Amino acid sequence: MSYLDELFSVAGKTALVTGAATGIGRMAATALVRAGATVMIASRKGEDCVRVAGELNGLGGAGRAEGFAGDVSSEAGIAALVDEVKARTQRLNILVNNAGVSWGAPLESFPYHAWAKVFGVNVTAVFHLTRELLPLLDAAASDADPARVVNLGSVMGTQPLADDAYSYSASKAAVHHLTRTLAIEFAARRITVNAFAPGPFQSRMTAFATATEDQAKHIGGHVPLRRIGAPDDIAGATLYLCSRAGSYITGAILPIDGGQSVQHGLTLFKE
Repeated sequence: MSYLDELFSVAGKTALVTGAATGIGRMAATALVRAGATVMIASRKGEDCVRVAGELNGLGGAGRAEGFAGDVSSEAGIAALVDEVKARTQRLNILVNNAGVSWGAPLESFPYHAWAKVFGVNVTAVFHLTRELLPLLDAAASDADPARVVNLGSVMGTQPLADDAYSYSASKAAVHHLTRTLAIEFAARRITVNAFAPGPFQSRMTAFATATEDQAKHIGGHVPLRRIGAPDDIAGATLYLCSRAGSYITGAILPIDGGQSVQHGLTLFKE
């Protein structure tokens, strides 16, 4: 194995990626499988996870995927998912808390229940699933190779931007803060905790705005780097944080947004 391969290798590691049947979760799972990890893919639609796992196994990567149903929207669902994971492995090197939901509505009609629904999946589930899987993360952790937790935040949790998704943007800011909090608490356990803060990518959640190439190009025009994100952008970030290359990184909110996290409309003296 070359130095580069060894530095970014996840060979032999076991991972769980929630909500990985589509979008950014699938991109992260694909990277881990292709780089040698055993990846459990779980979401509410178990049939989709089984199908996606088969597709990932067909890519010829060094790792393998297995898919099954897992619902993080309730305490009972989280408990069932934890039991399923524990039945499959005694050690968990990587946990990617990717499952998420959104809700969009004008300020005047934004529903009360949309806050509980979005925060339940995007924030509460991140905390509870991570806590319940701590014994497996502890079993995999070491000084030389910490266990890894990667949470899915968003540029909308970094920038004061709602776009009618008020509970979503607030939930992602909460994810960022929770990530930093757990990073400090888990450091002594040799578990790193970081978060992605992506900008626009093609996914089921953003299909209303990025489903076609013309739409994606239009949305990309709002990004400083003039494009939306691509699967390799998530793959690179995933392998960095989950391999030896990222073993000294914890508490980071990694912007994967083409510059949107530093984008602003302010000028001081130039017209």
